[in-house]
Amino acid sequence: MDAQGRGRADDIDPADQWVLNPNTGEYELRLGPSAPQSGVPAPRRPRPSEAAPPARGRTDTPGRSRPETPGRAVPPPRRRRGAPEEPLPGRRGRRPAKTSKRKKVLLWTGGTMAFVLVAGAGAAYFYIEHLNNNIASVSDDGASTGGFQKDKAINILLIGTDKRTGKGNSSYGDAGSVGHADTTILLHVSKDRSNATALSIPRDLITDVPDCPTTQEDGTQKVIPGTQQVRFNTSLGQDGRTPSCTMRTVTELTGVKPDNFMVADFNAVKTLTSAVGGVEVCVGKDLDDPDSHLKLSKGTHTIEGEQALAFVRTRHAVGFGGDLSRIGLQQQFLSALMRKLKSNDTLTSPSKMLDLAEAGTKALTVDSQLDSIGKLKDLGLELGKLNTKNLTFTTIPVIDNPTEKVKSTVVLNESTAPQVFDMIKNDVSFTAVKEQKKKEAAAVAARLKGTKAPASEVRVRILNGGAVAGSAQETLSWLQNEEGVTKSENAGNAPAPLAKTTLEYAPDQADQARRLAGLMGLPGSAMKPGESVTNDQGLPAMTLTLGKDFEGAGVSLTAPSKAPEGVQKSTADKVECAK
Repeated sequence: MDAQGRGRADDIDPADQWVLNPNTGEYELRLGPSAPQSGVPAPRRPRPSEAAPPARGRTDTPGRSRPETPGRAVPPPRRRRGAPEEPLPGRRGRRPAKTSKRKKVLLWTGGTMAFVLVAGAGAAYFYIEHLNNNIASVSDDGASTGGFQKDKAINILLIGTDKRTGKGNSSYGDAGSVGHADTTILLHVSKDRSNATALSIPRDLITDVPDCPTTQEDGTQKVIPGTQQVRFNTSLGQDGRTPSCTMRTVTELTGVKPDNFMVADFNAVKTLTSAVGGVEVCVGKDLDDPDSHLKLSKGTHTIEGEQALAFVRTRHAVGFGGDLSRIGLQQQFLSALMRKLKSNDTLTSPSKMLDLAEAGTKALTVDSQLDSIGKLKDLGLELGKLNTKNLTFTTIPVIDNPTEKVKSTVVLNESTAPQVFDMIKNDVSFTAVKEQKKKEAAAVAARLKGTKAPASEVRVRILNGGAVAGSAQETLSWLQNEEGVTKSENAGNAPAPLAKTTLEYAPDQADQARRLAGLMGLPGSAMKPGESVTNDQGLPAMTLTLGKDFEGAGVSLTAPSKAPEGVQKSTADKVECAK
């Protein structure tokens, strides 16, 4: 509850209720004891006579029962965090220096409203122990990278299951659903946090589901056999598959290995939208879908709860009436929710932040690498650095399945999908961030443009600096026999491995470097002005070092600089109307 709601003076800033905890070095919310306290339960302080709680798990106090949280769709096995520790000490130390209202707000938001499913969990870390007990986690079964890292690009797999558990959800469609991957988004956040891409994966995409080692409820391991040419949504729930199997399927499909996953059910949409007081959406025509129970007139509407769920489930009333049309509607909804989460109306209201924290942690099932508020907070702080105008929503390019007479599934569009996957793997922005474009343009202009020497005049020594064994000889043969670079030689292995392929050359060899770069598809960043070396004939030569990114002779190393023509995309800062 905010300061005004607690009977305080109208000019009290919510950020003034934050104080520095000398034991942790972090700012914490301290609501004064003179006013009624929040209804959200706080961690219980154990009596001296009570035994210390176990390190993991918890047991109910005799004679008391905990109500089950309705609507939790949690793929087994799962576990709860340990019993809450003693609460942190009260207000101590000096009050921080007075700062502007906006800076104060940033102290306690930490920019954690970066994405809908992590926003609540990452933002309200002042309820650490209480919120820890809300979180359910499932093993990643070794399918992830081991968890996100602050100095690298981040890839989070967000899964919405169609399991009909929870209050009021049994009436939606298949009440007996095992919980398939109904909505799946691969969220890629760039290494420098300047941009992000939310890549939707159609549930009806035909793909291969690999063998999945899965942790069972008793802790044993079971390998669930893979299946070929099946719907993507069967990667979860079918045959007992857990989210780690969906993670493996995404890796096989895109070549991108997720760092973490998060799973939510129908209740997530209802509780999160209610926590922020509803989100504003726009429809370009009257919508009436009896299947999803959505009925909206043309124009803008603020929706929450059941109506918000109906909105994201609607497909027959928009577009072509299929799953791809529904994906577009879901992306519009997530953009609207992003804007609401980032708005001052949400960020300056402690009561909304608390409601959001409760809703977010109860709605999520996360992987075992994200099983605490501390970890979610760290992730939220990283994602919070993102500007919504640089968050692009797009969908894997697909075409109708050519083997079907009645079109009900889709397959990859092989002409454009690989380029989309490469952009994510190479951390290329879909939003064409200005600063990044300027840097790339300058590198290309300075190093790639200009006269090019004939291939027969290019002298280069080739080193293997981390590529597959034999790559140097393969490249030498290709250059000499197919490209006419006869003055080239294999110089063996490089002194140290390199992540990226490089071409070092002296200033008077720039024309040779441009020719070789054009033949091999080297980007400007791979060209390193430096010094020449002496080849076996005693003549000055350039040095080409094949790095770990080298994929074979004749395979271009230049990542695409923009999305292919025709790929649908939108950004989270713009309002779009459903049609």
